[in-house]
Amino acid sequence: MEDKTRTSVAPEHAANAARVPGTDTLGRHLIAEFDGCDAGQLRTQARLRDAMIEAARRAGARVINDQFHHFGPDGGVSGVVLLAESHLSIHTWPEAGYAAVDIYTCGRHVRPDLACTFLGKALQARHVTLTELKRGEAPSPDMHVHEVVATQRRVLQTEPGPAAW
Repeated sequence: MEDKTRTSVAPEHAANAARVPGTDTLGRHLIAEFDGCDAGQLRTQARLRDAMIEAARRAGARVINDQFHHFGPDGGVSGVVLLAESHLSIHTWPEAGYAAVDIYTCGRHVRPDLACTFLGKALQARHVTLTELKRGEAPSPDMHVHEVVATQRRVLQTEPGPAAW
């Protein structure tokens, strides 16, 4: 059976390497700490894979491939979704109600913030600490640097509820 979640890289992909509109950067990098998550969500590999692929889709990214690993019946899950525009990764600790998520995207059309918002709901997180970096700024032709844009902590929900996916 064909896996409909994967797409081939379009020939125009090179055009998507252009700088993010309104900035002098090649990409956006979101580092998210999700706390107070439902332990069941954090140890279910298939659901995490589905959520990560849906997060990529909601961000406007194109999925190339994915790989996930479950660390035993009570353990967490680590996974990565490879995108034409870069990647999403997740590492979960169900015993702590915690997930570490990394969303790095490039291209004009991708919205990593939408992926992060969706994942917070899907994981039933109560709090998120989010740091955004601008990646690939070029102060000179032979040097690229990154800049921390912002770090914020938000309460997402006060009562646990069903997954939003």
